[in-house]
Amino acid sequence: MTDAPALGPEFEAALAYAARVHRTQLRNGTMIPYVSHLLGVAALVLQDGGSQEEAIAALLHDAAEDQGGRARLEDIRQRFGTEVARIVEACSDSLPPDGRSKEAWRPRKHRYLGHLRQADRSVLRVTCTDKLDNARAILADHRRIGDAVFERFEAGRHGTLAYYAVVLDILRARFPGSLTEELDRVVMEIWNRAGEGHPWPTSEQALPEPAPPEAP
Repeated sequence: MTDAPALGPEFEAALAYAARVHRTQLRNGTMIPYVSHLLGVAALVLQDGGSQEEAIAALLHDAAEDQGGRARLEDIRQRFGTEVARIVEACSDSLPPDGRSKEAWRPRKHRYLGHLRQADRSVLRVTCTDKLDNARAILADHRRIGDAVFERFEAGRHGTLAYYAVVLDILRARFPGSLTEELDRVVMEIWNRAGEGHPWPTSEQALPEPAPPEAP
């Protein structure tokens, strides 16, 4: 055995940074602190044999997108290094300064999926763990409240299902292994429960426009 820690002080600093940056944020439609998602993603990265930089990027993967845009990304670069910032940027579909004034859903996701097709293994690992943790939450809540879970998402049921299907197809081709196999199992169960009447999309070109919210 060795006394050398598997993770260094940089990881501890990233834990504190993520908790501080996301301290008021909740998971969509719940009262669950958002940091629970970040911890879950980082855990999955480490369980898959990911590096410390990948685990730090997992903790911070939504920090720039949701909490400060490019200024936040630059702060991450200064604190945790170029590689962590590169992964965080690649995992972000937009970088609005306020975390809210994002581009429309379809072009944003279309562009992100196109970039994902060219991403390296570090980005693919963090992406897969992010989507797996989110998909598990969707499935658990669908078991509890049914299709109402999709009301939490801008894209609604059809768009959310289509998005996860395209992500899964990309990861099947570019990041095969146990993580993608587990994502496959979870996404397919969500589709089996909620996908009736919706064709499996062949690419990001098939992403639907989000349906307008129903009038009260």
